[in-house]
Amino acid sequence: MRKAQILAAALLVLFTAAHAETESAEAGKKSWVWSKSARLETDLARRIVPYRTAEAPGTIIVETSEYALYLVLARGKALRYRVAVGRDGFSWTGTARIGRRAEWPDWHPPREMVARAAASGDFVPYRLYGGKLNPLGARALYLYQGGRDTLYRIHGTNEPRSIGRDVSSGCIRMLNEDVIDLYDRVSLGAKVIVR
Repeated sequence: MRKAQILAAALLVLFTAAHAETESAEAGKKSWVWSKSARLETDLARRIVPYRTAEAPGTIIVETSEYALYLVLARGKALRYRVAVGRDGFSWTGTARIGRRAEWPDWHPPREMVARAAASGDFVPYRLYGGKLNPLGARALYLYQGGRDTLYRIHGTNEPRSIGRDVSSGCIRMLNEDVIDLYDRVSLGAKVIVR
């Protein structure tokens, strides 16, 4: 067990060093080894907007083409958050329920993601503990269908420049301050529609 902890710590140090040394081609900004740089959108503020739907208040609706997540409120309103969505070939749509919630969650990337990164010469750790370097960010809402984990999440990000882009492996990314706000407003079992 102790050897595994030492190895995990060493990998985290290497991963952190690789991150610190990797610079994007645009404006000399730092970026994650496996990420592409992106401009930071200016209209990221969450706000209450008019929103017509037959869904009950408390339902989360993600409009991927708008890069927006709506938390349905009463009287034809919704709280809109800007998000990043799945890139081509990785997007997911459907209806799910929040089956698990986590604060500063550990990240366990799927084997397929680790293999894809290795094949392209990039590094993705097998596990990354919760914290500011973790790509799941400050909070995660785990999407379940029929009581089973879909492996898709609504989560924060340590790459705020990715918001408003098609960049993820299917998950819905939010600014950390927004995912904390959403996390505090929704509960287990809340309905989530991604379209």
